Amino acid sequence: MPSIKKILIANRGEIAVRVIRTAKRLGIKTVAVYSDADKDSLYVRLADEAFWIGPPEPRLSYLDQDKILQACEETKADAVHPGYGFLSENAEFAEKLKSKGIHFLGPKPDSIRAMGDKIGSRLLVAKFGVPVVPGYEGNDQSMEKFQSEAKKIGFPIMAKASAGGGGKGMRRVDSFEELESSILSAKREALSAFGDDRILLEKYILNPRHVEFQVFGDQHGNVIHLHERDCSLQRRHQKVVEETPAPRFSKELKAKMAEAAVQAAKSVQYEGAGTVEFILGESGEFYFLEMNTRLQVEHPVTEMTTGLDLVELQIRVAEGEKLPSAPEQKGHAIEVRIYAEDPSNHFLPSIGKIHSARFPEGEGIRVDSGIVSGSEISLYYDPMIAKLIVWAPTRSEAIDKMVEALKNTIVFGPITNTGFLRNLVDAEGFREGLVSTHFIAGNEKELLHQNISAEEKLSFAAFASSLKTVSDPWKEASV
Repeated sequence: MPSIKKILIANRGEIAVRVIRTAKRLGIKTVAVYSDADKDSLYVRLADEAFWIGPPEPRLSYLDQDKILQACEETKADAVHPGYGFLSENAEFAEKLKSKGIHFLGPKPDSIRAMGDKIGSRLLVAKFGVPVVPGYEGNDQSMEKFQSEAKKIGFPIMAKASAGGGGKGMRRVDSFEELESSILSAKREALSAFGDDRILLEKYILNPRHVEFQVFGDQHGNVIHLHERDCSLQRRHQKVVEETPAPRFSKELKAKMAEAAVQAAKSVQYEGAGTVEFILGESGEFYFLEMNTRLQVEHPVTEMTTGLDLVELQIRVAEGEKLPSAPEQKGHAIEVRIYAEDPSNHFLPSIGKIHSARFPEGEGIRVDSGIVSGSEISLYYDPMIAKLIVWAPTRSEAIDKMVEALKNTIVFGPITNTGFLRNLVDAEGFREGLVSTHFIAGNEKELLHQNISAEEKLSFAAFASSLKTVSDPWKEASV
């Protein structure tokens, strides 16, 4: 099979920069696609070629399959990396690329389709011995059926959109009296977000942890796992902090969950990078949640502890190479997501120009970002500024390093969540590993308390005195 020569990145921002970095190292040409809002973005400057695909609205640009296919044809790209979000888990898009002889740096369309349906995926992995949360996922979507099944499951329960993701179409139901209104609300949101209003019911696990396993499959039937990530620190079902290895996680439990993750991937003859997500209960019981058929936002912590480049591994698998043996983990890594948002105002997005941005540097510190000084945070896209990742020999040392790194992260322009993140990773409960998906909600008052670091005060003073931006912000960027 011939090697890939040119990758078109059907995405934007930091993940596009991330893919370009690996492609350059491997000697592979890259093509960036961009909307009007992204014409001056860092990733567009870094790619070997750039192709305009339309106005800022995603449905008219990054979600327009025909425009992406046209870009592939005109630039003669022989592979597409979808990143995450947009078309990354779209089976139809993957099939169109395959029909044109273009590598899709992701799983087979059938695997995407099978795992994209929460009801179907639950039934499928259960046949392979993977534990699933007690619940109801039948075709009968009548309210009478939901009511009878809810009584069997027992409250509290979770009503979830079958085709959903990202916390949309999900409602916790604590009593029979709330059931009908919660289901109708979840159905409306699911139909609006996904065009599919099917709902499943699951037993709600109290004080759960969210633990996921990075898996990889190749074209020769091999599936390996690359260890776990604890993603329990969430806000409204959105991950905020991720780390590996998971704290307070026994070798015996890890072995059981890893085997279940591999079996889930094998159930769909999986190829490429994927993540099997589990809910972990207080007494050690765990259940399959879903499988994300793409690279995850939090993949850097796996790279930092295994020494692997997961984008490179995606490319090699697509070219038909066999997977290497799974490496052992070394040390501990933590990732936080720095957003342009205002924690004191219900985390509302904060858009506008980034006048100046300074990120920490040093051994064991990594910053994945698509912005530099002068970049714009647009209302059309996710307002993530950067991912800050640290590595250290021990978890305690990694936490200390992250606290210091956040103190030295300075962004002038939009309001950011760096103070909130610093409070979060420095919280006593997090340091002790006593986390659950309810940790942030249960400690919100303390976490929202703002502490301005000495570094920030000095930077604010310096910026106020200069009142000017970097003359050439692109000099700050490197890949």
